[in-house]
Amino acid sequence: MSSSNLWLFGIYPYIALAICFIGSWARFDLSQYSWKAGSSQVFNRTPAEQRYMRIASNLFHVGVLFILAGHFVGLLLPEAIYHHVISTANKQLLAMVSGGFFGVLCLIGLLMLLKRRLTDPRVRASSSTSDVLILVVLLVQLLLGLATIFASAGHMDGSVMVMLANWAQAVVTLQPIVAAASIEPVSLVYKLHVFLGLTLFVLFPFTRLVHIVSAPVWYLGRRYQIVRQKG
Repeated sequence: MSSSNLWLFGIYPYIALAICFIGSWARFDLSQYSWKAGSSQVFNRTPAEQRYMRIASNLFHVGVLFILAGHFVGLLLPEAIYHHVISTANKQLLAMVSGGFFGVLCLIGLLMLLKRRLTDPRVRASSSTSDVLILVVLLVQLLLGLATIFASAGHMDGSVMVMLANWAQAVVTLQPIVAAASIEPVSLVYKLHVFLGLTLFVLFPFTRLVHIVSAPVWYLGRRYQIVRQKG
C-alpha cells in the first residue's frame, strides 16, 4: 500500500472530520449570527423569478437529500444485514438507477442556482466568494458522482461497492490502515469522488453549508410570549 493512499484515505478522513466538528463548534460559539444559509430569495422581484428560484431550490434540495441518504445507507449498512433483502449486484443496480435519477435532478437544480447567482446582478453583488466556491465544488463533486455510475456499469458484480463500503465502515470503526487498504484497488474516479467528499467536510464550517444541521430546537425550550389586547 502506498503512503499517499494511506494519507489520503486513511488519515485525511479524520483530519477532515476534526476540522468539521471543531470548526463548526467554534463558529457556532463565536459567531452565531453568521450561522445561516444567507438566502437570496428576497431578490426575487417578479413571479417568474420566484418560480425559477422555487423550481431550482426544490430540485437541488430533493436531489441532494436522497443522494446523502443513499450514500449513508449504501456505505454504512453491512453486507450481513442487507443480504437478507437484496444481493450485492442488485444493490449496485439500485444505487446506479436511484443515484442517477436524483443526481440528474440535483444537477439541474444546481446549474439553475449557479446561473442565477452568477448572472443576476443583485444576487451576485450580495454573494461572497465562499457562496460561489461551494456551488462550484458541489458541481464538480456531483459530476464525479454521476461519472462513477458509468464506471460502475463496467463491473456489475458489486465488487467496487463492497470495497467502498469496507473503506467507510473501517473509517467509522477507527481502522485507518484497513480503510486505506480497502479503497486502494478502486479506480481514480471513485477516489476523486471520495477525496472531494471529504474536502466538503473541511469546507463545511466556513461556508453556508452549516445550515444543513440547523434546526429551531431552541424554540421548544422558549418561554411563552404573553400577548395582551389593548382595551
